[in-house]
Amino acid sequence: MLEAPFLLIVIVIAALIFDFTNGAHDCANAIATVVSTKVVTPRFAVGAAALLNLCGALAGTEVAKTLGGGIVPPQVVEGSQILVLAALSGAIAWNLITWYFGIPSSSSHALIGGLVGAVVAHADFQALNGKGIIDKVLIPLVGSPLTGFAVGMLFMWCIYWFCAKIHRVRVNVAFRRLQLVSAGLMATSHGLNDAQKTMGIITLALLIFGEIDSVEVPMWVKLACAGAMGLGTAFGGWKIVKTMGHRIFKLEPVHGFAAESAAALVISGASFLGAPVSTTHTISACLFGVGSTKRLSAVRWPLAMRLVMAWILTLPAAGMMGFASFRFFQLFWP
Repeated sequence: MLEAPFLLIVIVIAALIFDFTNGAHDCANAIATVVSTKVVTPRFAVGAAALLNLCGALAGTEVAKTLGGGIVPPQVVEGSQILVLAALSGAIAWNLITWYFGIPSSSSHALIGGLVGAVVAHADFQALNGKGIIDKVLIPLVGSPLTGFAVGMLFMWCIYWFCAKIHRVRVNVAFRRLQLVSAGLMATSHGLNDAQKTMGIITLALLIFGEIDSVEVPMWVKLACAGAMGLGTAFGGWKIVKTMGHRIFKLEPVHGFAAESAAALVISGASFLGAPVSTTHTISACLFGVGSTKRLSAVRWPLAMRLVMAWILTLPAAGMMGFASFRFFQLFWP
């Protein structure tokens, strides 16, 4: 049997690999519209997104605390040193499957599903914090895309009203500049929410191994998670950028501004409430809302249904993979 400190290192590395896949998936959402509307180059967008994700990651820890202790009470998993590794393995597996097919599923819910599956394998369903899962996972799971759709539509209608008498070319020129602001807000809000999720998982692992005394996120964990996410975007983000920026509907700068601003507002609000919402769900729903104001046929609804099916499948699929991973690791660390 391997010594616990080495296993902890393996868990931290696995967490950073998950954050890398999260960057390829979710961080790409923050820059998809600004790249697709050709406001900036992909290289510039990736660099800016990485920096702003770092700033967002350092701005709070409410979501990290939810992942570290709000879904599974730390005392329940005390002593189960393979649990966090199993949770991460389940989430990484689902992320890689959906990344391969270019489906922007939720890394957030993949991580939560993997954690829930591993806990069930370890101590059955009674070990879960039911109220925390309902309040912090299931309600935001439904509420964030619905809110994103409504806010995106509202933003776009307000822009139509304010710009009704201005020539379309002048409007697009103005919003090309404004989209830099909205993309920056989106990237920052992404770091404020998504980067904290892996921080919470690593913090839970440190607590289980006795390296820290409470669910407080160390600074090195914040920096490592934000850095891994930025690298993921740089190496693998284009698949999701293509889906989000080209295939839902034909984007113009004004649409990108409305969708990013709406998503940043929803995600930031959830972050301060400690709810680990999906940036994928939120920005996708905002794009659907914005596209619907153009005309209903402008949105590729078959793709929308495909995305919704991926969202629905993520929690149970990642949960089963987390469960199976726990059983597998028990063969080596009983």
